[in-house]
Amino acid sequence: MKDEKYSPFLAAGLLLTSIMLIFILIGLFWTPYDPTAMNRNEKLAGISIRHLMGTDNKGRDILSRVMYGSRITLMIATGTMIVGAGIGTVLGALTGYFGGMADEIFMRIVDALLAFPSVLMALVIVSLFKTGSWEVMMALGIAFIPSFARIVRSEVLRCRSMDYVENARIQGVSDLRIIFMHILPNIRGVLLSSILIGFNNAVLAEAGLSYLGIGSQPPHDSLGSMLSSAQQYMLSNPVSVLGPGLAIIWMVLGFSFLGEGLRREGD
Repeated sequence: MKDEKYSPFLAAGLLLTSIMLIFILIGLFWTPYDPTAMNRNEKLAGISIRHLMGTDNKGRDILSRVMYGSRITLMIATGTMIVGAGIGTVLGALTGYFGGMADEIFMRIVDALLAFPSVLMALVIVSLFKTGSWEVMMALGIAFIPSFARIVRSEVLRCRSMDYVENARIQGVSDLRIIFMHILPNIRGVLLSSILIGFNNAVLAEAGLSYLGIGSQPPHDSLGSMLSSAQQYMLSNPVSVLGPGLAIIWMVLGFSFLGEGLRREGD
């Protein structure tokens, strides 16, 4: 009955993300035009049979660029989660399990970092280096570490006194094995839901940074940088923002529905 109640969230999320991934996968092998090819005779062309999403201010096919830009945005979001969720999970699990003074100091640092919006923190970090996809990926990943550390720590604190953990201790299982082989697998639902929501936030954060001009740079334009380039022509050619804008919305909705569906399944 529970699955029946919450299945629409998961179904919608799986449908949206599946279509998105197929769209990106096709773009790896084929696009209607070269995403970087310019045609001065077709600048800011509207929707047509030749260009289903029109062309930008340099005459480049927007559909081809969206197929390519979606891949860059997803790559940055994935790298962000590898850094943020990976490091945050390890730190949160260790401090939550062992506790003590190290845990108190770590959590005060996390509290201080969480007082700043992740995008603002990433903006400060990326400003120390040159702009680009890898720099944005690392900056957002570092900015996301505190939130994942807090989530995992709270779950580990809840689980460390449970019977299956006590039984493992009695059997002489090492602390690290208990953390990574017993506790973390039992909080995978919460962790996976948090990662999917993190994907959502990473896509929006990357779009925001690229919109400000400090994200991915040409010729490796992400959806955010495409939107930034198109916004100045929005009044004269509204379709130029339609492609990247819809792709961002589609990606965010897909991850949001999946994360919400998994969260409700775990309740």
